[in-house]
Amino acid sequence: MFNALVVNKDDEGKTSAAVTEMSLDQLPAGDVTVAVEYSTVNYKDGLCIGPGGGLVRNYPHIPGIDFAGTVEASDDPRYKAGDKVVLTGWRVGEAHWGGYSQKARVKADWLVPLPAGLDTRQAMAVGTAGFTAMLSVMALEDHGIKSGPVLVTGAAGGVGSVATAILAHLGHEVAGVTGRPETADYLKSLGASQIVAREELNETVKRPLEGETWGGCVDAVGGEMLARVLGQMQYGASVAAVGLAGGAGLPATVIPFLLRGVNLLGIDSVMQPYDNRLRAWERIAKDLPMDKLEAMVRPATLSDLPGLGADILKGQVQGRVVVDVNA
Repeated sequence: MFNALVVNKDDEGKTSAAVTEMSLDQLPAGDVTVAVEYSTVNYKDGLCIGPGGGLVRNYPHIPGIDFAGTVEASDDPRYKAGDKVVLTGWRVGEAHWGGYSQKARVKADWLVPLPAGLDTRQAMAVGTAGFTAMLSVMALEDHGIKSGPVLVTGAAGGVGSVATAILAHLGHEVAGVTGRPETADYLKSLGASQIVAREELNETVKRPLEGETWGGCVDAVGGEMLARVLGQMQYGASVAAVGLAGGAGLPATVIPFLLRGVNLLGIDSVMQPYDNRLRAWERIAKDLPMDKLEAMVRPATLSDLPGLGADILKGQVQGRVVVDVNA
């Protein structure tokens, strides 16, 4: 028997989440059974713990879109008992049972070997958010980061925190956008050299182009802020779009693309091909300073998750939550 956070939905459509004892034969079919050690909390997790957000297909459900742990049994030759593994994406924790459980059974194709230099706790301090941040940095590098500051919007959140730390470690000047003035010292500790108040960028302007300010951007906000930032990019610079906390609409013009050659790069972490997943995790082990990572971590247990799920939907979670599923 083992414990898991199980979400149920009643006849009136109301969801509730509670830590529940389960047996191995209740797990879904899969190639590999993993003894989960750590998971984390992302915006999608908040939706799946609570109202579902259209992501959860069937109830009862175990959320947790990522996890790290040790293989217990495998029908796939790529993995054997004792191997350390990481899982992010593939709609695990949404359409499939996820990591808020002491045991998980998944397809072997969804797993990645834990890279050398990281333990399972550190891997979940990175989690989907940090993995997405590294994919964003890699995309900016592939298109050429220009001189001058790199902007990170939603900088105090999970993706933004890791992106800030990585970019600063790589020697870039980082400008962090936040709507919470109290996070300024936290962002500076991660390496941000400039703090930009959300209000400065959260208003649409009629001019399609402004001064060429940013040499690159990791945008976790979208909406009006992304539209504004596009008009402030340097010639040929790129924006890696990773989120829509500010809305899915984009009230922009094509002028920045046509007159300044700005690139808007969509970043998807869910269906990312295996080879690029390995590349990203290897870069994380090399280019994310672990002391900065530790400064972002907030510990949690399975029983903390219902409250944390509600908090992250309100934008009240800073940095990275690491869930010890066995605590």
